[in-house]
Amino acid sequence: MTTQNLLVELFVEELPPKVLNKLGAAFSSVLAEQLKAQGLAAADALVTAFASPRRLAAHVTGVLAQAADKAVQQKLMPVAVGLDASGNATPALLKKLQALGADVSDPAAAVAALKRQPDGKSEALFYDSLLKGASLQVGLQKALEEALAKLPIPKVMQYQLETDCELPGWSSVNFVRPAHSLIALHGNAVVPVKALGLTAGNSTQGHRFEAKVSPVVLSHADQYDEVLKRDGSVIASFAERRAEIVRQLQAAAAKVGGGCQPIEDEALLDEVTALVERPNVLTCEFETEFLGVPQECLILTMKANQKYFPLIDASGKLTNQFLVVSNITPDDASLVISGNERVVRPRLADAKFFFDQDRKKTLESRVEGLSKVVYHNKLGTQGERMARVCAIAQAIGQQVGGDLLAAQAEQAARLAKTDLLTDMVGEFPELQGIMGGYYARHDGLSSEVAEAIEDHYKPRFAGDELPRNKVGLVVALADKLETLVGMFGIGNVPTGDKDPFALRRHALGVIRMLIEKDVALGLPELLALSAPVFGDKIGGGADALIDFIYDRLAGSLREQGFSAQEVDAVMALRPARLGQIGQFLSAVRAFAALPESPALAAANKRIGNILKKAGEVDAHVNPALLQEDAEKDLYAVMQKRLPESEAQFKAGDYTASLQTLAALRAPVDAFFDDVMVNAEEMDLRLNRQGLLKSLHVAMNRVADLSRLAA
Repeated sequence: MTTQNLLVELFVEELPPKVLNKLGAAFSSVLAEQLKAQGLAAADALVTAFASPRRLAAHVTGVLAQAADKAVQQKLMPVAVGLDASGNATPALLKKLQALGADVSDPAAAVAALKRQPDGKSEALFYDSLLKGASLQVGLQKALEEALAKLPIPKVMQYQLETDCELPGWSSVNFVRPAHSLIALHGNAVVPVKALGLTAGNSTQGHRFEAKVSPVVLSHADQYDEVLKRDGSVIASFAERRAEIVRQLQAAAAKVGGGCQPIEDEALLDEVTALVERPNVLTCEFETEFLGVPQECLILTMKANQKYFPLIDASGKLTNQFLVVSNITPDDASLVISGNERVVRPRLADAKFFFDQDRKKTLESRVEGLSKVVYHNKLGTQGERMARVCAIAQAIGQQVGGDLLAAQAEQAARLAKTDLLTDMVGEFPELQGIMGGYYARHDGLSSEVAEAIEDHYKPRFAGDELPRNKVGLVVALADKLETLVGMFGIGNVPTGDKDPFALRRHALGVIRMLIEKDVALGLPELLALSAPVFGDKIGGGADALIDFIYDRLAGSLREQGFSAQEVDAVMALRPARLGQIGQFLSAVRAFAALPESPALAAANKRIGNILKKAGEVDAHVNPALLQEDAEKDLYAVMQKRLPESEAQFKAGDYTASLQTLAALRAPVDAFFDDVMVNAEEMDLRLNRQGLLKSLHVAMNRVADLSRLAA
């Protein structure tokens, strides 16, 4: 059968920019999947998505006008139900066949055409038929309806559309934005499908202001992006438009000189790509006096409010120039440039005003105000929360750094949340912590405390930097532990994909800090330090929280490339000090590569099962009760190797500690071949169990080696 390429475009009002790329990908993928499922497109058909501010489109290669007929087999009913004792069709069978369109004028012939096949414990009747392939019009109609229904839009709008019939009137349509036209071209032929009150044609609209013709008419499905670009002045491809913006941003920055670069922000780049149909990058500037405001404030207001790209110089400092991605390309761009400069000026003036006003009050003077801000109805105010974080930070600081670190951590924790009461953070919540650092320096606080205030939210996301100094590390740990312990203590546990208090992120932040900074405190110890500060505000939750953190840790380790077996072996022992886990995993991986590993892992599993059945066993051996040569040999090797392995473990050489145990393989195998552990004589039995207990303890210092058994 001959094929043609297919183009479908839905032309609408401006779509939500933050989800445009996702909408375009979903529209094209669902449309293509439905065509493939109906046999109208091959499994390897190429699908190209287009998405601009006012259109969603898909181009699919090799689409049939009519899908091939398909042989299908349908189960009808058990033989005992479909045939009587004489083998003739029952009324139930004839009715079923008639419903399927089979010829039942000759019941005997109809029965003869059926197949009898096993179906579980009985036989069933099966009917073979030829299912006629769908036409493109029918199949595309179904695919289009499915693609629109599955668009990932959280909320639709309702609008009125004039009906296209003899009786004039209006109908209600529900969609993310009002739709104005629909294209469906199979090669050069229009497929007359309908959607959202529209009937497909071959024309669309180009750029609102710069289209060369209106409407833009397409003569073939393969000319879509070319004709739209030429006649409509629209770059339909999201990826192509994005790449063009990047190219123009880099060219404009190079023209400014001084090693300037536009700020890197993938989300902003995606959003701006979704706001323009044909980008034109222009260079603007603002007054240098605004550079006295912290650059984070200026950058944020330009990005968030105006969708501008600030320019950063070679030293990482903000310049007074910025780049605008315009949707028009006038011969004289001066009015566009001056208009954007005029618009940004009040925004920057607001930021300067907030900064100047905030510095009139010290952070210390704002502490009392935290008691007037509700944190959680069960956990009290921000003031109460601050006091808890202070207590936890002081306790951790005392443990890891003594009096000085404890005092600095307590001071930073007391002031860390005060910038929530400033005008700047009230306007830009994203700057919390950052502004606290600036205001702390203005108040004359030490750099350690100022950096700790700035860093105490870190890491804010996966891959984010950790706090720069020990004070910041202690306060960040205390802040996240307070949140985790408090929320679990009142039963606010993440469920499914719901995690309103970002507890998963907080747990991963604690894990990263403990591992990457190798904090010399165990996780259970840290949680034990944190829980008492809540008094009677929380109930239980400690066991659930520690399970939650270890689960997050195990998942993180698997994502880093460690095998499930390696992670399970190490995590089975719930290592308290997380900073050692990387070394444990490396040791387990090296041990697993040894030829002795499978046998020792299997033996360890067997030993564990024996000891589990035995109950409480004392790891003590009386050499006088060793009777069999195999147990004497094992004991002799253990006397030599176990102290050596233990010394290596205490010295932190976990790989050598495990590898030393490889010498036990042969005597362990011989022991299980020749020795009856559960001997009838109680003293022999207990002695042999004690021998195995000593071995089990030594083998499982680093990890539960039984988890490596196949």
